[in-house]
Amino acid sequence: MKIISYNVNGIRAAMSKGLLEWIKTESPDVLCLQETKAQPEQIDTFAFAELGYTVYMHSAQKKGYSGVAIITKQKPDKVTIGMDNPLYDAEGRVIRADYGDLSVVSVYIPSGSSGDERQAFKMTFLDAFLPFVENLKKIRPNLIICGDYNICHKPIDINHPERQTGVSGFLPEEREWMDRYESSGMIDSFRLFDSSPEKYSWWSYRAGARKRNAGWRIDYHWVTTPLQDKLKSASILSDVVHSDHCPVSVEIEI
Repeated sequence: MKIISYNVNGIRAAMSKGLLEWIKTESPDVLCLQETKAQPEQIDTFAFAELGYTVYMHSAQKKGYSGVAIITKQKPDKVTIGMDNPLYDAEGRVIRADYGDLSVVSVYIPSGSSGDERQAFKMTFLDAFLPFVENLKKIRPNLIICGDYNICHKPIDINHPERQTGVSGFLPEEREWMDRYESSGMIDSFRLFDSSPEKYSWWSYRAGARKRNAGWRIDYHWVTTPLQDKLKSASILSDVVHSDHCPVSVEIEI
């Protein structure tokens, strides 16, 4: 099974830039999207159906904001919307699809870059997300939790880390949360296969950052430990350009 995660920074904008053609060529079994910025009625689901996919969305109440989706070839046994937490579910942050004993989660962790209020919201989300995952593991131990985490875990995951002091997305408290997340039994799938530097999944639109590869690795497939031996590959598809992010991919034997 090939599972791709992609923050599309607006699914309608990405579709206008050739997203559907790329999906047809890449042919993932499951495509997890973040920052869809659309309501279900605003998406041409027939266009995905023509490619053999069904679309499941969790949109924010605020139009044109946030939102996650799972686009899948195989019909899931069950799709679960949200975290059962009205505060975060109003922003369309989490959606889960179950396939047999495997569950795939698409998550869009809040950004704190717009100011102190949103940074505080991000930290409260993280405080709620970790126990949410811990409880989920009790009933669904085989988890792939993919998406835009808006956190660079380690210095290798960000360009010029020495210049990023005090920057949201690389704050000590955010990275410490990621340490706890990892220690809870989660595996950063990409780093199992690639320990090299300068591998990023997001670049600012400003100052030619992508051309200079002045990026951040904030998009992940974290998997629970029972799945480690089933992982076949993990990669960053940095040449794919429909967004300020690029897709990240994992292949797993099921």
